[in-house]
Amino acid sequence: MAQVLYCDICTLPIEFCSFTKTLPKCKKWLQSTHPAIYDSLYESGETNASSSLSAEKEQKIEESLAKMQLKEQRKQERALKSLQNEKIQIRRIPRTKHKAVCVVGNLGVLNTAVPSDGQPSEPVDLKKLAKRMASKFATGASVDNKTDEIVIQGDVGPGVEELLQGVLKEKGLLGVVGIEHVLEKNFLKPVKKQPK
Repeated sequence: MAQVLYCDICTLPIEFCSFTKTLPKCKKWLQSTHPAIYDSLYESGETNASSSLSAEKEQKIEESLAKMQLKEQRKQERALKSLQNEKIQIRRIPRTKHKAVCVVGNLGVLNTAVPSDGQPSEPVDLKKLAKRMASKFATGASVDNKTDEIVIQGDVGPGVEELLQGVLKEKGLLGVVGIEHVLEKNFLKPVKKQPK
């Protein structure tokens, strides 16, 4: 039984790489890892394909593939740029006159950002991080999985920033992901004291 060789770039069998948007990367990978297979597949395959297809059709196919590859490359660049611009937000939201909650938002960046060394790290479990924060600050902390936020009771902004910098350092994301403080205004109207 013949073994099927899968591409590390597009994860398809190498015969189907020509139908993907990542064809140049796939060719480079195949040439560097399996040069004999690359020669048999692309060097001899190009001469056979040119005889069966007309020159115009072949040119149209190459142009459309080039457009698709360019779009894919730009899409990946935009995604990388947006990840670099994202920051973890620490918001202090007043609840009542003297009480406040601290909301640590945009924590999904911890799991999607690529460390500076290029090696992907383990994803951050938000429940464990919330428990760690709750035990450190001796307060309540809960996770909102829909928005990737941790809500901490009390005004613990500077302590949260130190803890998050430690987590970023552990994951190798210290220079990649930033931390930003956001102050939100109290939406409660001030109570006017009436003279007696």
